[in-house]
Amino acid sequence: MRIYWQSFVDEEASAPYLARLSAYLSQIAAPGVTIDVRGGLSPSVRDFGRLSEARCSMRAISNGIDAERAGYDGFVLGHFQDPGLYELRSALTIPVIGVGESTLFAAAQLGRRIGLVTLDPVFEVWHYEQADRYGLGGRITHVKGLSFVPEDFNAAFDGDVEAKNRLLRRFAECAEPMVASGADVIVPAGVLPGLLVASERSYRIGHAPVVNCASIALKSAEMWMQIRALDGIEPSRGPSFALAPERAKADFQAMLAPIKPTSAR
Repeated sequence: MRIYWQSFVDEEASAPYLARLSAYLSQIAAPGVTIDVRGGLSPSVRDFGRLSEARCSMRAISNGIDAERAGYDGFVLGHFQDPGLYELRSALTIPVIGVGESTLFAAAQLGRRIGLVTLDPVFEVWHYEQADRYGLGGRITHVKGLSFVPEDFNAAFDGDVEAKNRLLRRFAECAEPMVASGADVIVPAGVLPGLLVASERSYRIGHAPVVNCASIALKSAEMWMQIRALDGIEPSRGPSFALAPERAKADFQAMLAPIKPTSAR
């Protein structure tokens, strides 16, 4: 089985991260499962905000359509905010896994009150909105931004132990007050911090387990690909995720094609 893992970083600017993520996912994948990690945004997101999230969404939807046509068995939306998740589910018949959705539901099985450590403070309000969308609004009690950009992780993923420890200390600084005030599960709200904690087996902040969103997303994808192969189950094709016709998909991708300048008259 083949998984297309859509990341949202520039392949050159964040090469150490993508290399580390690809190696990690291949290491923990089930036998017979291969993962193709793709960057897909050039230039990378330089200004966090809703417009950048919309850009991520459009690119992911188009790449997802291409991935299914190329024969992939599953598609992972590797951005915790899950931009375009519902649209992708309505466009594809293969399983579509959102890192944020799958991780939040997994965390809800480990404790009642969930704290999120996200990349930047701008994402804090979005995670509360995201939790409401998934029916978990009452369970997300804390959200805190690290005030980092993706490139801040490069040295750690390139083998710099001190850089890694420095990032882990910052992560703990954000999470410890959450645990002290009631959070009993901590979630790195992003694959970048998720991959950072992946090497820390049984990692906890006080009594709170720290959930690795990278491993959860991969194992969720494997599970749903297996269930689809066994039972033929797809998302509801009623109002929630009505399957888009080929014409709608073609129109969407045509919108993203380079616009040719018109000649002056």
